[in-house]
Amino acid sequence: MYTFDAEKTKNECVEWIRDFFENNGKGCNAVIGISGGKDSSVVAALCVEALGKERVIGVLMPNGEQADIDMAKLLVTHLGIRHYIVNIKDAFDGVVGSIPFDLSEQSRVNLAPRIRMTTLYAVSQSHNGRVANTCNLSEDWVGYSTRYGDSVGDFSPCSHLTVQEVKAIGRLLGLPDELVDKVPIDGLCGKTDEDNLGFTYAELDRYIREGVIDDQAKKEKIDRMHRINAFKLMLMPAFDPII
Repeated sequence: MYTFDAEKTKNECVEWIRDFFENNGKGCNAVIGISGGKDSSVVAALCVEALGKERVIGVLMPNGEQADIDMAKLLVTHLGIRHYIVNIKDAFDGVVGSIPFDLSEQSRVNLAPRIRMTTLYAVSQSHNGRVANTCNLSEDWVGYSTRYGDSVGDFSPCSHLTVQEVKAIGRLLGLPDELVDKVPIDGLCGKTDEDNLGFTYAELDRYIREGVIDDQAKKEKIDRMHRINAFKLMLMPAFDPII
């Protein structure tokens, strides 16, 4: 039976973040895209514990109007971290309007997170920063991220933790329940993650950690998504000539 020690994992992750900054940017700041969901909230809280709130910068990046931006504001207020609000609508509309053909729906959906990552690196480079990746294992397992959007960063505290484990650490860190238990919405097309995926994170997490799933059709879907999206977690292939 799989068990998760949230306190041990949290403490080890905090030390890992400290070690990363000691070796990859001593004195640098952690720069985090704040969506108002559990993942960015937990990563920000871990960085605050590891580095101190004065070295953590949150960046809120609505694309025009964002219905749940109050959750992102709640997080930065709760942690007391410096933050910036950068509305990406003009950049998004500018790219869409400049492309001389109709973008596919998937291209349009993935454009915003790619602009957001560009924004994060602009903030980071101007503030002696390192960009935090906020993905978790559950999302990565089935490719539920945008390549060169939210899938990247300079360090990743939670990419080996499932959704249920991230939530457990969030509670341990004292984050407000409305942030930890907020229904995950992709922020792109308005649907919940689980609506898009066709299975719950609880089902996915149990399958990842214990290899158990009751619905064969869901098992096959998860296996397929894991297989076809594995490339997102790999380094870009590069030809190595024999010289």
